[in-house]
Amino acid sequence: MPAAARVQADTFFGPDEWKALSARSSWKGIAVVAHCWLVIGAAMAVGIVWPLSIPLMVMIIGNRQLGLFILMHDAAHGLLHANRAINDRLALWFCGHELNIYRPYHLQHHRFVQQSEDPDLVLSAPFPITPDSLRRKIIRDLTGQTFFKQRFGGLIKKLKARPNGEAAWPLIGAALKQQRIFLITNGLGLALFSAAGLWWAWVLMWLLPMATWLPLVSRLRNIAEHALIDQNGTDPLRHARTTHANLLERLFIAPYWVNYHCEHHMFTQIPCWNLPRAHKLLKAKGVLGRMEMQPGYATVLRLASAG
Repeated sequence: MPAAARVQADTFFGPDEWKALSARSSWKGIAVVAHCWLVIGAAMAVGIVWPLSIPLMVMIIGNRQLGLFILMHDAAHGLLHANRAINDRLALWFCGHELNIYRPYHLQHHRFVQQSEDPDLVLSAPFPITPDSLRRKIIRDLTGQTFFKQRFGGLIKKLKARPNGEAAWPLIGAALKQQRIFLITNGLGLALFSAAGLWWAWVLMWLLPMATWLPLVSRLRNIAEHALIDQNGTDPLRHARTTHANLLERLFIAPYWVNYHCEHHMFTQIPCWNLPRAHKLLKAKGVLGRMEMQPGYATVLRLASAG
């Protein structure tokens, strides 16, 4: 099937506007990555000093863990730094070691967005679902079931499917090898916090957000971006959704301008920090009415659970 229809930047922006919007920066990406880690560190410090705040810190940190993924996503497009080598190293070292696996997968998503060949179509195709179904998914996310399935579900499936008499250790060894960076980095983090007598802080304010709030906000992000979008549609202004996000939604659900997803799909060469500017320019040009948009995440969830 042919690739999804695309828009041309010069249809909507003048040369100077496009040059400013698509400009790579040698410092903004570094600053945003540093900001993400500073927020995580500050939230951990608050939780250590005031343990009663830990439930709130879990939500803030889980949202910034999603933020690290968002920034790795920008790096997959080569947008995090003007120098491609620095762009990749910045993402690999400080955002996510899966960059080189994620990039070809994600670029295929962009090429065939909402078309039959879109590898992300499975995430949006089931919607709308019933309120009970959405509630069950949210419970699985917040109780760690989604995290466990994503990390270890494949191994358990292989162990159950292995023939009688076949040893389990080769399968376990292969899974450990596949998860080695995750296990090593988290083991080192736990060791460092334990050396300071704060092992519980790593468990409660790094692993717990990763296992609970991160799966939930990742699900909300996927729903908001592409659920209830027509499959095999031909209008490139309606292949993805922009969701308005207020201050609380940005703090707990939608970090680093991820809510401007229609603009991102229309113009994949705009760094995330310039998406609000692109949105304002499109509004001034009267384009927003043609785009797929919703006023907030609560509205999107109501539509997605109306099955």
